[in-house]
Amino acid sequence: MPDAWLATNTPQSTNGEEKTIDNSDTITLWRPSGQAELDLVAASGWRAWPPRLADQPIFYPVLSRWYATKIAREWNVPAEGVGHVTRFDVERSYLDRYEVHQAGGRDVLEYWIPAEELTDLNAHIVGTIIEEAEYRGPVNDQEFADAETALGRPLPAAWRSYLHGESWFRRGWMSSGAYVWLNSPREMIALHDAWDQATEEHPGVAIIGGDGSREQLVLDLRSDPAPVLLVDIASSGWEDAIRQADDVRQLIDRIEAGVFEFHRED
Repeated sequence: MPDAWLATNTPQSTNGEEKTIDNSDTITLWRPSGQAELDLVAASGWRAWPPRLADQPIFYPVLSRWYATKIAREWNVPAEGVGHVTRFDVERSYLDRYEVHQAGGRDVLEYWIPAEELTDLNAHIVGTIIEEAEYRGPVNDQEFADAETALGRPLPAAWRSYLHGESWFRRGWMSSGAYVWLNSPREMIALHDAWDQATEEHPGVAIIGGDGSREQLVLDLRSDPAPVLLVDIASSGWEDAIRQADDVRQLIDRIEAGVFEFHRED
């Protein structure tokens, strides 16, 4: 993307202060994005959408996370192997000039912004564009086989089935306010290697995710079904683990419903 676009779409201020707008004066929009588009948004400081391509005359932000998620999982993931769901606020007075279009069912609502007006839309974004969630495509059998060889134990069938599916939740925000990060089997084994001594102190552990920080979501593969537990990276053994779910299917169901939250006390 030309440097001129990045220069014009980097956060600007007047006298060192950005204008503030009350939430009631904005409308929250959502957009499914591929990796290339999201990389350009990041390059702008998460403040602007990049120009449309020649064969893309319209920019389509939508009015619900549900609809953006559906497109990301059903279109972006099959096309690119990854799909992102983003959220951003736009001045209500600016959007009043556009009609809301119903593209299917009652809840399938979107704006149609002509490509030549996208720079103007960017100028009326309030705050930053936020990545709410990332979804990934199916994990192949070989990756599971390599992980299970390294673990010396099989992973639960429900976990394999979930990551084998057409799309799985990689990371993002739950409606509960929790931030959840799930690992592919290859990433799990890399974490085991990095977490070397602590892994030895937790026999049967499989690190399947975490909160993006210190605390890890793990399976205790010594049990069948394997419970999902929360373990701090500084933990010296299983006695400090906190149960999050009775099995991985329960965890998956809560994540897919967006209601999972971390329990940090027994």
